[in-house]
Amino acid sequence: MKKTLASLVMLAVAGMSHAADTAIHPATAAQLQAMSKRYAPVDLKADTSRLSAGDRVAIGKLIEAAKIVDTLQLRQRWSGNEALWAALQKDKTALGQARRDYFWLNKGPWSILDEHRSFMPAEYAGIKIPTHKPAGGNFYPESAGKERLEAWMNGLAPQDKEQAQWFFTVIRAGKNGTFETVKYSDAYRPELQKLAALLREAAAATDNASLKKFLTLRAEAFLSNDYLASDFAWMDLDAPVDVTIGPYETYNDELFGYKAAFEAYVNVRDQQETAKLNFFGQHLQELENNLPLDAKYRNPKVGAIAPMVVVNQVYGAGDGNMGVQTAAYNLPNDERVIRQRGSKRVMLKNVQEAKFEATLTPISKIVLRPQDRKDLDFDSFFTHILAHEIMHGLGPHATSKDGKASTPRQDLKDAYSTIEEAKADVTGLWALAYMMDKGQLKDSLGQGPAAERKLYNTFLASAFRTLHFGLTDSHARGMAIQVNYLLDKGGFVSHGDGTFSVDFAKIRQAVADLDREFLTIEATGDYARAQALMQRYVVIRPDVQKALDKMKAVPNDIRPSFVTAAELAAPKRP
Repeated sequence: MKKTLASLVMLAVAGMSHAADTAIHPATAAQLQAMSKRYAPVDLKADTSRLSAGDRVAIGKLIEAAKIVDTLQLRQRWSGNEALWAALQKDKTALGQARRDYFWLNKGPWSILDEHRSFMPAEYAGIKIPTHKPAGGNFYPESAGKERLEAWMNGLAPQDKEQAQWFFTVIRAGKNGTFETVKYSDAYRPELQKLAALLREAAAATDNASLKKFLTLRAEAFLSNDYLASDFAWMDLDAPVDVTIGPYETYNDELFGYKAAFEAYVNVRDQQETAKLNFFGQHLQELENNLPLDAKYRNPKVGAIAPMVVVNQVYGAGDGNMGVQTAAYNLPNDERVIRQRGSKRVMLKNVQEAKFEATLTPISKIVLRPQDRKDLDFDSFFTHILAHEIMHGLGPHATSKDGKASTPRQDLKDAYSTIEEAKADVTGLWALAYMMDKGQLKDSLGQGPAAERKLYNTFLASAFRTLHFGLTDSHARGMAIQVNYLLDKGGFVSHGDGTFSVDFAKIRQAVADLDREFLTIEATGDYARAQALMQRYVVIRPDVQKALDKMKAVPNDIRPSFVTAAELAAPKRP
């Protein structure tokens, strides 16, 4: 499941004004260019100098394979996508070029930042274009309604129903007005055969045993439609070339949420940053033992840290390069793997860096006072993101209700996601300050007043980056609680003109108090207390809105140009 803290996939405020127009009228070239500017162009680079000769060959093959993934994802997103893309490439007018550019950014004729409304005319080159993206994409017959499909599925034998609802099948029109289930391995066979061949070539080239095993098993999976063994091999992947390729996320199936879209991330492992995760793991029990929480609720035996790696992206394709860019992903989604091994989180460091420069840096110039802007620091920003992910594993995970075993997720119901995301944020902030005091971060973030200023001022600016998108996501709602609470406690200070600062005499205690509140709510499973906290603090107050109003020109996200991938693909000069 994708949870991109630095790239919240939600409706952007800047896109709303255009949405009403594009529902009826096609966008002009000027409008399309303005819409495209919401994504800041960036050159995405990764250091491949340390790769072996074999791995350099392998990564080239994987980039080639990823480009086939783009074709598959276009086809899955809508039945008319490939024909429309081909027609747009023949249109040499300025409008045609603008349409082609924005189509590729959205992987279709619907603007992701504008409620998936069409920016194209109702018909183009003889192709009729829906005003909104079809809910079922091309996973189901477009003429089939949800009720008909559901009735058909419910009438199947249990094993057939399971296949109809499985990640890796499509539903097609059958005989006599009914439907049939088709495996991905049959529906996309020509492309998957090419993918399998390229993965085998990459496997033959690499000298890394775990990469060789994954690529070999994933090549087999493309043709057999059985991804289980290759998913386990991906969990064990430990290689300089880190790749995720195949059908994973189900967000494009808005009809049922069953069907997985193809995506690809070709990455290079960042060993230094990944080592930080192991360092955190060495201190988990110490952090748990010192949480600002009643000792009776602390866990005397914290489990191992969930698998996490830090990488730099070389190339993204399909669902992995569409609209708002993924900055981290958590896979696989197959419950059989999760039950046995859990899931693995991959953090895309260079994507985070690009977002930091394109969005957080300009936001800091709006919300921080001039004397505080120098404290904006990527290492503090990224290390807090790592800490956030790790802190999900700390704190209460078991409760008791009326003598029965329960969990915070069950007890807090619809409030859980907001409380848990905010808990991970503020516990991460608390943990980094604690580790700074112990001298445990002196080699990465430093220690003392200068390091502390960078940590808190960067967090303050990044809070507004999250709020910039509105309160439509659990991360943003959790951030609203944090900002408003810390303002009330004096840890953050509003200057009335849309700028804010940190009161370093009060921030630590304010953070500890808020962390205690979140942790206690989870420990006691107190739904009413969670609701009361949210009702009080999940709001945009006037002083905060004043800052947000100044951010309309700040890009919503980035649009990467894969510079390193292009260099790897370029022919060598004699």
